[in-house]
Amino acid sequence: MEKDDRSLLELLYHVSREVATALDLRTVLQRVLYAAIDNVGGERGSIVVMDDHGKPLDSIIVHGRRVQGQTTQQLRVTVERGLAGWVVRNKKAALVPDTSLDKRWLRRPDDALQESGAKAALCVPLMARENIVGVLTLVHSYPNAFDRSHLELIQAIADQTGIAILNARLYTESQRQARVMTALADGAMTINSSLQMNDVLQRILNQTIQALQVETVGLALEEADSGDFIFRAATGNQAGNVIGKRVKAGKGLIAKVIQDRRGVVIPALREENPFRKQNSIDGIDSQALALAPIQAQGKIIGVLEAINPISGTFDPDALLVMTGIGSMAGTTIQNAQFVEKIEETQKRYLELFNDSIDPILISDWDGNILEGNRKFFSFSGYDRDTIHSMKVEDIHQIDWESVGEKFDYLRDSNSASYEAVLELKEGENIPVEVYIRSTDLGGEDTILWTFRDIHERKELDSLRNDLTSMIYHDLRSPLANIVSSLEVLNTLLVEKDEAIESVLQIASNSTERIQRLISSLLDVNRLETGQAIATQKGVSPKRLIQDALEAIETSTKTRRQKVTQFVAENISNIWADEDMIRRVLINILENASKFTPTEGKISVGAKMDGNFVQIWVADNGMGISPEEHERVFKKFVRTKSGAEVSGLGIGLAFCRLAVNGHGGKIWIAKNHTNGTKFNINLPIEKEQEA
Repeated sequence: MEKDDRSLLELLYHVSREVATALDLRTVLQRVLYAAIDNVGGERGSIVVMDDHGKPLDSIIVHGRRVQGQTTQQLRVTVERGLAGWVVRNKKAALVPDTSLDKRWLRRPDDALQESGAKAALCVPLMARENIVGVLTLVHSYPNAFDRSHLELIQAIADQTGIAILNARLYTESQRQARVMTALADGAMTINSSLQMNDVLQRILNQTIQALQVETVGLALEEADSGDFIFRAATGNQAGNVIGKRVKAGKGLIAKVIQDRRGVVIPALREENPFRKQNSIDGIDSQALALAPIQAQGKIIGVLEAINPISGTFDPDALLVMTGIGSMAGTTIQNAQFVEKIEETQKRYLELFNDSIDPILISDWDGNILEGNRKFFSFSGYDRDTIHSMKVEDIHQIDWESVGEKFDYLRDSNSASYEAVLELKEGENIPVEVYIRSTDLGGEDTILWTFRDIHERKELDSLRNDLTSMIYHDLRSPLANIVSSLEVLNTLLVEKDEAIESVLQIASNSTERIQRLISSLLDVNRLETGQAIATQKGVSPKRLIQDALEAIETSTKTRRQKVTQFVAENISNIWADEDMIRRVLINILENASKFTPTEGKISVGAKMDGNFVQIWVADNGMGISPEEHERVFKKFVRTKSGAEVSGLGIGLAFCRLAVNGHGGKIWIAKNHTNGTKFNINLPIEKEQEA
């Protein structure tokens, strides 16, 4: 008995010395198993190391002298449902002479009786400071190979090694934490040392692959339009197969990371693993992987994916490291994106600036010229050195009334425009329209000057004015003679002749139309100069509409167009120049007839609208596009409908000037989809003073 006690003490001393000389957890576990198998017996053994919460943290399996890796997931199941779990829950050792007869043993395929798989097993808790730090199991391939003495021996070894395993676990955890802190600190310094996007992404990948010791790391960013995630960068063995891969929104493991807002580690993608088909990247040999979100300002903008740890399994702190890198990377990536957008915007702005067809200058708020585009130098004849020594007022007279003293009007993001004369280097003066606004140039507040050459427009305006003057000065007197002659001819007819009367009526209608055009041209000139409308009186809207319809009756009958009118009862008179507003209505009705197909429909009406009478003219013709609703009221402008119709483009310009001159309003209805509808608001008749 004394000899047996001495042998046990020697064994425990030897085991204690073996495990005490090592701090690496894997080394300690391996030495404990070797000592147990050598002295207790058994063909294989395993140790599962538990954390402070009783969860499997690490493990090792030994067959003879062969150590198996990647066993934690396998032994985790044993702890949950097998003999090791029973030992952990009860904190008691277990002797199983025949595993085929013990329900605590987790059945495996080789345990079936026909496979001769019955075994003997010993399982004891590893205790330290009254807490379980692990479970030690020995297995023999023959039933009844272990007895009570073997159980006592392995319990003694377990009691001797529990504290050593705890110390090794704590040391390993401290080493891991140190590596985590070092990796995150190094990552912060490295990742934030650049704001160029490609450089930033590569630095993030390098830090991740170095910290986790994996084969491949990929970085996917969310595509703004689709919500898909695209792998923008990758490094490692399979990087070429990763870059450019697209993961549809809501699909794969990335969707799980986005939904849970936390990372995930998949230790082994076996066939039965439910996550196998959710792997983000097709065509990649992924044995194990980990994903972590990249966040910026509370929003997930991307995902880091680490593939295949070199050691075969991810360290317990792998997800912590990835999450930390992802958090640091998010802000840096977002800043790099901002820089990228700013650089792209500045590049695009510079291209637009230089490629503009208009001459452009940039000045400071004292008017000193800072830069000019290519068009300005070719247009003005100045060179860059000369222009840098000049002020904007040296090349044209600034309209200070438009821009304000010291450009104060422009400081509140206002813009201004005026016409001026630009002085070229060779002494030539060119009329220009000047557009001015403040702008940000590379973070510096400046003023942008755009000069639009309008000399051709000025020449055309001069020609149009000459033509207009010729029409209403040189044609007015001959036209009056023609009108008088037609009236004389009509009185000289002694006998009724329908053919002659028809010809005279056509001539009379045509001359009346020319007179209306000349009167409108005269009115346009007067109204543009701001002359008031003096000859106003109370006019019946119903009578005005009736007169206008009679004037266009020939046109509507020729086209077989149906004309209807709707005038509200008890409608007020309008305060207007009767002839001018009559011509306005005729103008709009003529346009309605002109642009409405044969047998089309035209409606005209009037109703009260507060202190105004609203008159409308609607048709079911080709219509006017919304973008031209304002343009058609300008002088000499015609619609871009493509229809071949005659006209000078003066009619609607006259209509707006005339209606506005009366204090009213004319516009094209936006909600009239089938054709065109003009609305005219005119003030009602004023009350006469007693």
